[in-house]
Amino acid sequence: MTENTKMVTLIIDGKKVEVPHGTSIMNAAELLGIKVPRLCYHPKLSVEGACRVCIVEVKGARNFIASCATPVAEGMEVTTTSPEIRQARRDIVELILDNHPKDCQTCERDGNCELQRLAYAMGVRNRYFEGEKKNYEKDLSGAAVVRDPNKCILCQRCVRVCEEVQGVTCLSQAHRGFKTVVMPAFDLPFAESVCTGCGQCINVCPTAAFLEKDSTKQVWKALADPELTVIAQFAPSVRAAIGEGFGLPPGRNMQGEVITALKLVGCDIVFDTTFGADLTIVEEANEFVQRLTKGGTLPMITSCSAAWMKYVEQFHPTILDHISTCKSPMSMVSAMTKSFYAQKQNIDPAKIFNLAVMCCTAKKYEAARPEMCDEHGRPYTDTVITTREFVWMLKSLGIDLPNLEKSEPDPVLGFATGAADIFGATGGVMEAALRTAYEIVTGETLIDINFNAVRGMKGIKEANVNVSGTEVKVAVAHGLGNARQLMRQVEDGTSPYHFIEIMGCPGGCIGGGGQPYAGTNVMPLDQNMLEARARALYNIDEHKVLRKSHENPYVQRLYKEFLGKPLSEVSHKYLHTHYKQHFPVGI
Repeated sequence: MTENTKMVTLIIDGKKVEVPHGTSIMNAAELLGIKVPRLCYHPKLSVEGACRVCIVEVKGARNFIASCATPVAEGMEVTTTSPEIRQARRDIVELILDNHPKDCQTCERDGNCELQRLAYAMGVRNRYFEGEKKNYEKDLSGAAVVRDPNKCILCQRCVRVCEEVQGVTCLSQAHRGFKTVVMPAFDLPFAESVCTGCGQCINVCPTAAFLEKDSTKQVWKALADPELTVIAQFAPSVRAAIGEGFGLPPGRNMQGEVITALKLVGCDIVFDTTFGADLTIVEEANEFVQRLTKGGTLPMITSCSAAWMKYVEQFHPTILDHISTCKSPMSMVSAMTKSFYAQKQNIDPAKIFNLAVMCCTAKKYEAARPEMCDEHGRPYTDTVITTREFVWMLKSLGIDLPNLEKSEPDPVLGFATGAADIFGATGGVMEAALRTAYEIVTGETLIDINFNAVRGMKGIKEANVNVSGTEVKVAVAHGLGNARQLMRQVEDGTSPYHFIEIMGCPGGCIGGGGQPYAGTNVMPLDQNMLEARARALYNIDEHKVLRKSHENPYVQRLYKEFLGKPLSEVSHKYLHTHYKQHFPVGI
């Protein structure tokens, strides 16, 4: 707000309030501690005004109006609650409910559903209307995301986040009236659409119209098989968010408790994906230095994010030579588990079941890619479950995560430096890579290792780094919509950068599509929540003795005993991949 911002004075429920011109009635009311009920509204998305639950009365207006979509006006008199308003809101919610499935007790979102909470708050205790109900088949085709149109309330949050935040525009509203439905273009199955599997539709959906593809059945089956060695790994951002699934505030580091929990579930070995992050950085930093010093394709662009990789294959295939060939940390750990570790422990790789607990729904898609399989066509990562799925598994076994003792990951592929932990926050990959690349180029010890310019929740960040007299210009973007802006520069040859980090989800992996649902008083994608998760990861980094990936002694040992050196033939076999132009089947 600037000094020249015009202020507007109005009265809400008999109280005078002064707010900037353009403020909605809903937001003005919140300044007085009045929370108007809402369903379709989301502060990070455009205003839709679809659900009409947020209706209020404005003196002089003929009808109730949507407070989310109506700006304040000088002298306006607003009533947010009255017997008539309360009844009208109840009628709206009742009509939504009466065209909604009656399976709350068996629904994934039971107890964490915005429609359910709203119905309770409105005092809706009966269903009064009977008649024809919508009846659609579930879309189970995708590797990552499931769509259930029967639970859609047409709030269009999914449509808006997919278009406005992610820039994918996979979803849209089709048809009219009672037949209105949200679907991909031409009603294509997700597997044949441009969906990147990022799962942000799941995060913002107030009901269970979108869910991750359930992988828990495969995990239970593997845990019950005495012939399998179940080896688990978990992503950096899981430790910063999983506590929210047990009522803890965002940003509590649960690394030690997660390891204990995985052992209690029945996993034989627990590694840490952060080891793979350190390994990724060693390979990626060397790849970048090679491109920088030997005239390779620049800018080099990171390849850790599974949703980002599908996005770039579909929408920007002409720049695929800019993408790093490094696999993601998850895929690197899985590949090392079924090769180096299997050899070391004399275990048949076919008898290893690699389980990955990830913040990301798109990792399910990544694990299923043919490029992520061994020479026999067997996937290196057998199953991926999200943070949410793991929370449910623990609760189903009566495991109280917050009260568990802390454990350390198993050796060989479990130790990590602080650089690996910050992978989960936007800018973390870039910062970790710069710490290592600087020392590779200069041969000097980097003293000030915090690159604060690439931290934070700004959509696109940039920095200039002096590396032995060479100015290296880097950029960081999170959310696919922000990535699109940088990719247009790369496509037309005007990009000024040498190195670009892209994370597919808002905030990076901490805002992944598989993270715990936002709490009762927190909206999905809330910036304070994302910042708290990020702080947890930076705090882990700050308190570690080793904070540069190439200093990891277990990574050094891996090269000495198995990989040889970064970018070697062996490392390319297991740690690198390729990407190609991808057209959705139905297009």
